[in-house]
Amino acid sequence: MKMADFDYNLPDERIAYTPAGNRSDSKLLVWDQSIKAEAQYKDIASFIPNGHSLFFNNSKVIAARILFDKSNSITDLERMSSIDAKKIINPDLSTNSRQNKIEIFCLEPTAAFTPVQLAMQATNKVSWKCLVGGAKKWKTEFLQKELFYDHIRILLSAKKIAQEEGYFIIEFSWDHPNIVFSEIIALVGQIPLPPYIHREANETDKDRYQTTYATTEGSVAAPTAGLHFDEHIFNALAAKGIDKKFITLHVGAGTFMPVKVDDFHDHLMHAEFIDVDLQTIEYLATTLDHVIAVGTTSLRTLESLYWLAIKIKHTPEIDINEINLLQWDAYTLEDQQTSINEAMQYLKEWMIQKKLNTLIATTQLMVKPGYQFKICKGLITNFHQPKSTLLLIIAAIAGDEWKTVYQHALANEYRFLSYGDGCLFWFNQR
Repeated sequence: MKMADFDYNLPDERIAYTPAGNRSDSKLLVWDQSIKAEAQYKDIASFIPNGHSLFFNNSKVIAARILFDKSNSITDLERMSSIDAKKIINPDLSTNSRQNKIEIFCLEPTAAFTPVQLAMQATNKVSWKCLVGGAKKWKTEFLQKELFYDHIRILLSAKKIAQEEGYFIIEFSWDHPNIVFSEIIALVGQIPLPPYIHREANETDKDRYQTTYATTEGSVAAPTAGLHFDEHIFNALAAKGIDKKFITLHVGAGTFMPVKVDDFHDHLMHAEFIDVDLQTIEYLATTLDHVIAVGTTSLRTLESLYWLAIKIKHTPEIDINEINLLQWDAYTLEDQQTSINEAMQYLKEWMIQKKLNTLIATTQLMVKPGYQFKICKGLITNFHQPKSTLLLIIAAIAGDEWKTVYQHALANEYRFLSYGDGCLFWFNQR
């Protein structure tokens, strides 16, 4: 299959550049081997039988965009060029402002500050893999920015440590030992809206480009399927006996990167951190086949758990700090007939043996047409960009019928992408 098979015309007027007036007012299309209903998210509980469980990604978007004035510097350093920053970094509205700014986009912490919670709680200094907008203008050793926290002056510095393929290593340092990096970026950073939204984040975005249940800092893009859920929906779900569970996948900027190859098998999936506690593994070890993922990030996390369990079963001596699922592991691992309950029971026992209350791992899982879902029986998700790996997930669920769904949504004025409407997909394997 070629990426050209997953292309469609997305008119600009169908893209949602701003959120709906109320979260749960967004439109909802229901698909179960064909289009079954059209409603709003506020009515979603009526389309889900009791006894099911919805799994939400509770990752919180960090203020990952940090702007420095190019004049705030100390000593000269040779010019270094940005590689893919323009594809991800949002331009300022003002050309003059853009010319005088250098933007640092934090992608993920370096190994020394991994997992991301360690980086967010770092004091004095921390290093991140970053994209740099305006890197050619950075001719100095340091960029600096003056901040004020409870009337205390703090000097934030950024230093280029190295240039790798596709990103820079940037060391941030600040002169206040009691302030952690999470507080620093909350003071100085900006919410990183998707790159197709060519405007600065405003006060509305600070609230609406964040799920109501976000708790664990680490994402540089929102798990957008969850943006529609509010207290009204959660009350309706609870009244019907539908469980809500929380898992964590920190969304990386790689989710914005386009597929540049003709054959998607040649595309390199970005790695993202998942974080799942032992109680969730215990739940999955005993639950029936009633799991619905809210968003593609939740789906990738849940499906990755199954394959990580199989991988650990094959190599139980694996270093707990080096647990990762590679892009094609789900298609090459043996023992693929192990049930979800058996796999989760093994993973639970392994975690108890290793004295782990939380499983932290990375996943590069690519879900493509032909993938056999192991844990998820349904997916709630937005409408995705043409020729994206997210659209491959929809094709894995619906086959060529994804085209019918998307054509219907376009013809009936559904809003697309991050701030847009969505769809409840039921899998034919349930």
